[in-house]
Amino acid sequence: MGWCVGHGRRSAALLLAAGLTFAPSAARAAGEAPGAPGGGSSWTTGDKTALGTATATASKVWFTVANGVTSEVFYPRTDVPDVQDLQYVVSDGSSFTDLERDATTHAVSMPDEKSLEYTVTNTATSGRYRLTKTYVTDPARSTLLINTRFQSLDGGAYKLYVLYNPSLAGSGGNDTGAWDAASGALVASDGQPVFGSTVASALKSSVAFTAHSTGYSGTSSDGYTDLSATKRLTNQYDTASSGGNIVQTAQVPVGADTTFTLALGFGADRTSAASAATASLSAGFGAAESSYGSGWHGYLTGKTVPASVSGDTLRRRVYLVGLMTLHGLEDKTFAGANVASLATPWGDYVNGNALSDGYHRVWARDLYQQGTALLAAGDATQAKRMAQWLWNRQQITAWTQGDGVSYGPGSFPRYSPVGGVSGATPQQLGCCEQLDEDAFPIVLAWQTGLTDAATWSKIKLTADHIVSLGPATPGERWEEQGGISPSTVAAEIAGLVCAGDIARRNGDSASAATYENTADSWRSRLDGWTFTTTGYFGDHRYYERIEHDTDPNDTYARTFADGTWYERDIVDGGFLDLVRLGVRPASYGDVTASLPELDAVDSVTAPNGDVYWHRYNHDSYGESQDDGTGWPAAHGHLTGRAWPLLSGERGEYELAAGRPAASYLQAMADAGNAGYLIPEQVWDRANQYGFTAGKPTGSAAPLAWAEAQYVRLAQSIDAGRPVDRPSVVASRYGIPGG
Repeated sequence: MGWCVGHGRRSAALLLAAGLTFAPSAARAAGEAPGAPGGGSSWTTGDKTALGTATATASKVWFTVANGVTSEVFYPRTDVPDVQDLQYVVSDGSSFTDLERDATTHAVSMPDEKSLEYTVTNTATSGRYRLTKTYVTDPARSTLLINTRFQSLDGGAYKLYVLYNPSLAGSGGNDTGAWDAASGALVASDGQPVFGSTVASALKSSVAFTAHSTGYSGTSSDGYTDLSATKRLTNQYDTASSGGNIVQTAQVPVGADTTFTLALGFGADRTSAASAATASLSAGFGAAESSYGSGWHGYLTGKTVPASVSGDTLRRRVYLVGLMTLHGLEDKTFAGANVASLATPWGDYVNGNALSDGYHRVWARDLYQQGTALLAAGDATQAKRMAQWLWNRQQITAWTQGDGVSYGPGSFPRYSPVGGVSGATPQQLGCCEQLDEDAFPIVLAWQTGLTDAATWSKIKLTADHIVSLGPATPGERWEEQGGISPSTVAAEIAGLVCAGDIARRNGDSASAATYENTADSWRSRLDGWTFTTTGYFGDHRYYERIEHDTDPNDTYARTFADGTWYERDIVDGGFLDLVRLGVRPASYGDVTASLPELDAVDSVTAPNGDVYWHRYNHDSYGESQDDGTGWPAAHGHLTGRAWPLLSGERGEYELAAGRPAASYLQAMADAGNAGYLIPEQVWDRANQYGFTAGKPTGSAAPLAWAEAQYVRLAQSIDAGRPVDRPSVVASRYGIPGG
């Protein structure tokens, strides 16, 4: 069966101390695995507690960790997940088989707060063993390295296996795999190109595997099925050559205290993947770790940590991790393209047999949020790359088919792959157009100084489009409703004022006048369109979330998952963008009049006193209240949870009003998980279904927009004002401190 843990524990320790590796025993794996194509697959929870990538562009691999184990790994782009999970299995060979994710308690730490390097310590709930894993990617090649220490805590002799579930090229439905004796690696590939490229992986250990198998998930050839039944790897197969959902299993020889490194290499084919893994192991984990850390230290050099976070360990680490995450999410093939998250929200309820959008796409709105944060933090170069990417790759210049909608010239799609709109399928562009996503690229261009003649010609196309289509938008920022939205109109006004300034710089005073006059008109009429005086809540006077025509006092109703409601009774905080973007002062009467209703209807206070807000009342984008299952499962009574980024938005408003904002920054920091990553949503009620009040749900962590909001609020507190407010807008409308 291979090297015997029970009889060779002392020898193993001596060999490892000498820097030697174990020679594999005679392989008993043979033949083709039965059971193709295997069972179904899914992705993993969106709550990632660790992520990372090297700063070097030669290393086109990104890792994530969830529930104590490796979850989605991305290669060669940030929109191509290739791994469902990779974890260890521990057995004594006779009485138990433990799956690492389920049988251990998880602790996450950072060896260096200035590097996206994570250590995950998993201790068996039984007290038998401990696994300590440190994650980096090799800056010189596309390899994930996991330095692992296995310890027997009770003196028992245990067998350790690695269980790898590839989902190459964005899906688990067409993978094949085999044992490559020449390289000593488990190799896998998917022959279906995604975005023009095929993907292969190679799993190898610095301590040679002593047993190995490739089979089909959920069948008799599945290594975990075998281990669960027999407590050892008895059914070993060399190949799984029919496309399907494969799993690969290998035994790592361990003693009482054994340290080794796993390498998961990637390439366009199996040979290049195996070469990457082999070269990374040959260079050694220490060399990769040192280079990886140096890259992140170099990135942070010269970027001042604001006083609002520097003196507090939690706030400082959340800031540094947020800034590094914003930098790390940039694609290494298409500069300037940052995905919204390296997560699929509630991915454990999403079919993994096909490429899923998840949040592995680029939203213009999210990219603007990230760009303004990086600009505030001192990375004007990356912020400008983002603006250039938007105008060079995502702007639509001819009628283009989206998912059930046609996008017109000058528009931006709901989202796109990191390569932009060229070659994207309708499904990859989504539905539907959102006019704030047309306007924010203009604002970011202005803020990053991208006002040259070539860019101006593109901006003119979009600004003209906004004038002709607005102010009503097919979809507002929560992507679910169309009409006149205060948040969207605020973005439109800011975009048109910025476009007017760019037009004038390029000698087009006529266009400048058109944009500015349109912005002024919409600003003067917005209250009449969206400020109700007959609403249900409070004194009945507040901004609606969205208006279908121009009468906020009528009884027009909108249907949501929990029923049909008058739109004048739907409340959200989007009107705060009027202040953030310099369209209205913080003291503006209709803004201040709307705050009590916003707080009464949408806010929730965590047990520690932190305050968060829901997107709007009647939101269903969250877990089921019946059983806690994620939104894609579509179980009963779905309820949207609280969003930490909305605490940050409120903090920016409070700064603009001349009041302190530290408590809002603290609430965002407190919402972070063990890896200091800020989630999209936090649980909004008493602990239930495994969720903790004020801590992440299964939606998505980190959400890049939330990370950007935190970084920007920290900088704004130091500046005493919202740092992303376009001064040209504030100046036009007489807003002080712009």
